[in-house]
Parts: sequence; C-alpha cells; structure tokens
Amino acid sequence: MLRLSKLTDYATVVLAHMATSPDALHTAAQVAACTHLTPATVSKLLKTLTRAGLVSSFRGAQGGYVLARPPARISAADIIDAMEGPVAITECSTSHSLCELESICRTGHAWQRINRAIRRALGEVTLAELSKPSTFRAPAFNFAATIGSKLPMKPTEL
Repeated sequence: MLRLSKLTDYATVVLAHMATSPDALHTAAQVAACTHLTPATVSKLLKTLTRAGLVSSFRGAQGGYVLARPPARISAADIIDAMEGPVAITECSTSHSLCELESICRTGHAWQRINRAIRRALGEVTLAELSKPSTFRAPAFNFAATIGSKLPMKPTEL
C-alpha cells in the first residue's frame, strides 16, 4: 500500500494552517492550538520543515515561523520530499538504485514511468490548493468487496 506517514500528514496540516496567513509569524504553540496537534509534534515538524527550506524561523520574543515561499510555490511533492525523502515506489525508481535484478528485470521501466507520473501529479498540487476548504466528498468505497465479487453498479446499491 502506498501511504504517507502520519508526520507527513500532520506537516501538511501545519503548512495548510500557515498558508491561511502566509506572511504572518506563527508560533509553535499557536499552530498547535489551531491544528489540535501536540506542541511537541508541531515543534518537531516545524524544525524539519525549516531544515527543508519550506519554513523560515525567527528567534526571540517576537519570533516564530513563516512560510519560506508563497503557498502557490510549495507543492505536495516538496512536502513529501521534506518529510519522507523523494517519492520512489520501487528500488529502481530511486536515483541511487541498488537492485540486484535491475539488469534482467522486465518491469523496472514501467515502474519508473509510474513513479514519474506520481511525482508529476504531486508536483502539480500546491499548498494553496491543499489549504482551501473542500466541498469534495469522496465516494463511498466498499472495503468488503474482493476480487471476483459483484460490486454494486448504482450509488443507490451502496
């Protein structure tokens, strides 16, 4: 399963909160209170995001954190890279591939193409978009369905 870590998810929540006032200084305590995350988690995330260049920090009594770039110039890929490293769904999708089967593998090129498509899609979604309130409702998903079972064809059959 492809899944982001909770810290990456929380980092997106923190950045989305900061994107609502992108030029304002935000304290870790204020961000924690507004996002309902623990102060320790927010502090850890802000330090990581600062090291990655997505957030700038200012020390002192009047200090805090501010987005290092406008929300429209921070992508979902940037956030994932900062928190988890570059997206690589298979070993051969990394820039430093160490797969011992690479020379005989028939599927590597396809996985690399898929990885590039995922990376491109993540690069196209900005923090400005991520921070907007959504009216989108995900369709119901039948988790009990298995391969070969008959899935409902109409929304009323869900």
